[in-house]
Amino acid sequence: MLPGFFVLIGTGFFGLPFWLAALLGALVTLALLGVAFKFLMVDPMIRHGVLPLVIATIGLAILMKEAVREFYGADAWPFPALWATTDVTVFGAVFAVQSLLILAVCIVVVGALQLFLAGTLTGRCMQATAQNRAVARLLGIRVERMVLYTFLINAGLVWIAALLVTPIYLAKFTNGEWLGLYAFIAALIGGFNQVRGAILGGLLLGVVDNFSAVYISSNYRMAIPLLMLIVVILVRPQGLLGRVEERTV
Repeated sequence: MLPGFFVLIGTGFFGLPFWLAALLGALVTLALLGVAFKFLMVDPMIRHGVLPLVIATIGLAILMKEAVREFYGADAWPFPALWATTDVTVFGAVFAVQSLLILAVCIVVVGALQLFLAGTLTGRCMQATAQNRAVARLLGIRVERMVLYTFLINAGLVWIAALLVTPIYLAKFTNGEWLGLYAFIAALIGGFNQVRGAILGGLLLGVVDNFSAVYISSNYRMAIPLLMLIVVILVRPQGLLGRVEERTV
């Protein structure tokens, strides 16, 4: 939600061209949602435990949402499209060019992220840090730097997602709320400890959500993902592609 409004501030208040405003939005997103979020929110709170951190981040999310509504209002704002909003017909089926290009960009971004994590020394150090901080530190990995890289990558992915999604759903202060909920459910359905599981969960959730809105009822559209989540938790708690993690008690 925030990167989309950062771009609108650049184009509306400062009169910048779209791509310059998008670049400025990327820098602000990396600074605020990456660096500042880690050092000002996560680092002071994590030493008190995970639950206080979760509560603090929920409070921060509410604060950011209400701040955007206070500054920009509750109305939905148009957002410039990155490419033509036309349709193409393939074997009798009509596809929006915008949707196809978004899918292509997502595939490239996910593929690049996987290559970075699996094929570079920094990526492998980040995975080692995620698996066991203590052992990673003993092996000479700069753990705090790897954590910072993770937050910066997250912020960059959020910025890319904002550029792709906001032209379709418009810039609204509630975007982060329901999109975040859908992403969380998709990750749980596919498998929280597997990137490919989260991707599968997102695709499955999107297909089922749209088909249920067309063939069942749009009134129950928000309930279908929750029903899917309940079924998966009951049948396969670790997710469709997730792995069971054993812990010493």
